[in-house]
Amino acid sequence: MNVAFIIDCSITMSWCFADEATPAASKVQDRLESEAALVPTHWCLEVVNVLAMAEKRKRITPAKSAAFLGLLKAVDIEIDGETAGRAFGHLLTLCRSHGLTSYDAAYLELALRRGLPLATLDDELRSAARKLGIGLIGK
Repeated sequence: MNVAFIIDCSITMSWCFADEATPAASKVQDRLESEAALVPTHWCLEVVNVLAMAEKRKRITPAKSAAFLGLLKAVDIEIDGETAGRAFGHLLTLCRSHGLTSYDAAYLELALRRGLPLATLDDELRSAARKLGIGLIGK
């Protein structure tokens, strides 16, 4: 499948937690049945960190975490291998320019570089994407 959009951790985790779900986020998830998404390399670490913290706080069980990871493995989410090589240059500029964390700037940089829309629920990231003319989906 061809990559159709970038997804970030905020939208990904909304598929795991009912209290974070939105109709628009569900539509993004549905698109993964026929389209591929792209993520920077740190996305996997972000997802696992959210699950680990949710388990620690008893918000989710290890079985539910495992089931959610199985769901993610079953859809076409490709990992971009170039993000780390751009960390010391362009990412820092994006962080400074838009007041973003390096993690969020990586999603922004990937969307810019690949010319793809960004699926996110993060308001600051959405604002930066709008300023740069990046298409948005998911909210």
